[in-house]
Amino acid sequence: MPNRPTLLIFIKNPELGKAKTRLAQSVGPERALKIYQALLGHTRQLTQAVDAQRMLFYSAFVDQQDQWPNSDFAKYLQASGGLGERMSAAFAQAFAETDGPVLIIGSDCAQLTPAIVQQGINALETHDFVIGPAEDGGYYLLGMKAFHPEVFQDIAWSTEEVLPQTLEIIKTNDWSHSLLPVLSDIDYEEDWEKHGWEID
Repeated sequence: MPNRPTLLIFIKNPELGKAKTRLAQSVGPERALKIYQALLGHTRQLTQAVDAQRMLFYSAFVDQQDQWPNSDFAKYLQASGGLGERMSAAFAQAFAETDGPVLIIGSDCAQLTPAIVQQGINALETHDFVIGPAEDGGYYLLGMKAFHPEVFQDIAWSTEEVLPQTLEIIKTNDWSHSLLPVLSDIDYEEDWEKHGWEID
């Protein structure tokens, strides 16, 4: 029986003016915060439905009193540095504590489901990596069977080159990979409207 997977969840603390800043440019900071809180709720529910150890990484401070139950989520602060450095540090910590595969997701993907995360976990039984490609050229999920920090180095983060550059590193090192369905992140008002979700 394979070792239990670990799921890393990167979130931003839901503070007015700091969450979904690109979205806030068109809908205003108050509505952007409400949309982000809805995304956090979606992410929380879907991860609770997956059989995995869960490590929740906050952007600014660890909130022990929020809606993420301490019984379901081990809570940590993201490391300092750029996105690649922060993700690499989280993976390093997880692999130091577990023998199972490790996967990371953010909190921007309204289309992500427990079934897709489970598909990623299953893929790591036969592949070194699994990636969930995002429509904008990045990825909404990355998983690996062993720690390979190379995939976080020399990446043009927040550009459409993230996925191609990551795949090139995997290919150069002769690691195997599996791709999940292409999904879209919520970065702009049209992304949100496309899903037809309603918030108060």
